[in-house]
Amino acid sequence: MTAKPFQISSDPKFLWLGEKHKEALAILKYGVLDSRGFLLLTGDVGTGKTTLIHALLQNLKTDVVWASIFDPGLEKLDFFNYVAKAFGINKTFTTKGEFLAYFDKFLQLAFIKREKVLLIIDEAQRISSELLEEIRLLSNFELEGTKLLNIFFVGQNELNEMLLDPKNKALRQRITINYNIEPLSIEETREYIQFRLGIVGVINRTVFTGDALTEIHRLTAGYPRRINILCDHALLTGYVRGVQIIDSGTVRECDAELRIPGQSEGTGAVEASGTDEAVGTAKGVAGEKADAREKKPEEVVTEKAGAVHETTVVEPVVEPTAERIRTGLFMKAGTFLLIALCVILAAGYFYRPEVYDESAKAIWDFWREMMKR
Repeated sequence: MTAKPFQISSDPKFLWLGEKHKEALAILKYGVLDSRGFLLLTGDVGTGKTTLIHALLQNLKTDVVWASIFDPGLEKLDFFNYVAKAFGINKTFTTKGEFLAYFDKFLQLAFIKREKVLLIIDEAQRISSELLEEIRLLSNFELEGTKLLNIFFVGQNELNEMLLDPKNKALRQRITINYNIEPLSIEETREYIQFRLGIVGVINRTVFTGDALTEIHRLTAGYPRRINILCDHALLTGYVRGVQIIDSGTVRECDAELRIPGQSEGTGAVEASGTDEAVGTAKGVAGEKADAREKKPEEVVTEKAGAVHETTVVEPVVEPTAERIRTGLFMKAGTFLLIALCVILAAGYFYRPEVYDESAKAIWDFWREMMKR
């Protein structure tokens, strides 16, 4: 295993696209390349919206100029300056009119260069209704019947409710591309887990039993982010307990450990009651996991078909510290001096034996002192 397979960060090499994700990617890409104006992508927390955005940007050609806004909960003028900075415009605007005039020239220049301009607004459910109206007006920039600016709203499901508000009717009617990402099905969950394991070199090995995969989907409700968290804990628990493969019982114990006190069973949206025994056992494992993270490399124990057990170890990356560097220098210097003095003593033994014993003792004392450091 060459890396951790279930990290939360959006590493491009772990990009997995199910059928629904491929469909969304194709639709969104078409919307950008065809200059359709407003695009909308929604989904619950942890469904993979950010991953899909990264996939879209990787698939766009170099003639698309794009910028991302990750915190749109701003005042109007702050938002305009944020947009300008995101597009590389090194100018601070003090009025809305000043920004619009300058931004219009920026868009027209991109059109002349045959470039398409895309503004991605993430966490769009945080935008106020007043700012939504200002953003709608940005779509009025046109030239020769072509929209000069594509605006891509990305947000949680609350954004759909905002757009259904009668006061946002004008904006809602201008959205030409709309896609909502649903959680993974049980089959997609299995494919997703196997894919990530395969990326780190675990191929044709049984890591999770069939029942464990079913339980993972039940407890996470098919949300990729929650799947990553639960699988990561399950692998660590398997190592701590010396379990060869991860079964459904281990998955349930890990889920119990991940719960906030008072939370129902399942890191997903599933409502069910958990047993006290499972909770108690999970708490006992928590301390063991902490020790394992401190003392040993992460180890994933897997089993091949035919009951032949194998163990794959991921060696930890040890960061150099001042103490380690100093110790290494002392040891190198001490070893060099010891070798040099031994050579001198060997020569002196034949010429002045009477001082040999005393010198040898001094060298030994010096070496021990170096080792203490």
